[in-house]
Amino acid sequence: MDTRLLKLFLSLADTLHFGRASELNHISPSALSRSIKQLEDEVGVDLFERNNRTVTLTHEGELFRDYAREALLQWDVIRDALMEEAEELHGEISVYCSVTASYSFLYDILSQFRLNHPSVEIKLHTGDPEHAIGHILSGSEDITIAAKPDPLPVGIAFKPITISPLVFIAPAEQGNLEPLLEQEDWAQIPMIVPESGVGRKRVDEWFEERGLTPTIYAQVAGNEAIVSMVSLGFGVGVVPRIVLDNSPLANKVQVLDVRPELEPYEVGLFALDKKLKSPLIRAFWEQLKG
Repeated sequence: MDTRLLKLFLSLADTLHFGRASELNHISPSALSRSIKQLEDEVGVDLFERNNRTVTLTHEGELFRDYAREALLQWDVIRDALMEEAEELHGEISVYCSVTASYSFLYDILSQFRLNHPSVEIKLHTGDPEHAIGHILSGSEDITIAAKPDPLPVGIAFKPITISPLVFIAPAEQGNLEPLLEQEDWAQIPMIVPESGVGRKRVDEWFEERGLTPTIYAQVAGNEAIVSMVSLGFGVGVVPRIVLDNSPLANKVQVLDVRPELEPYEVGLFALDKKLKSPLIRAFWEQLKG
């Protein structure tokens, strides 16, 4: 059964933004637009009102949203019931994480999972971990790996994997920054910080608690990109230690002894609580001991 169009419709209905919805579903905005037009042709009405600036649901779109959610819920119920009766699990699981997480954590989980459930297909997507929760909430991914936000959104399950410190890094060839750090004269230091998410929140809180105003040189999506920019000498950055340890550029940066330390990352698996009722998702979830 192909539920793709319903999922794409709900993603756009939730975000009301073609760019964000297409990113969540790993397709181009034009492909998303064609899919929505196909769905509208099938039902015979316009589900969205759209112009160059806004996207809104029509009255018919609001009615169809209720139908789509119920239809997908019932599909999950019958699929799970059928799998409970089967001797071997079949189907697919979509997993989203950063490139670092894919080889830091997924190898051990997936290698054993494949042995236990060889008929289950894993669809792996990589990208900025700050979008992980959004992918789960939209239903575009079943499982994600990322840092735990505070607070955890309602309806989201979390299973910890590890704790990673957040560290300040500077170019390896950078001159001595200790005098500036001791004087807390951060205004003279160009900062490369995460664009959003848990990392950005930790950085903002750290500076605010000390009454300091950093000089933001760049706001970057993706921790690996922060390491790259720092290694090229653009400024001082903040990244999880696990990203730095796995970076091919680790020898081109230095870790600064900044006190007090930033609050660390708690990294783990995320899934919707209701999806853990699925034998497929539950089997993957329970593969991680903890």
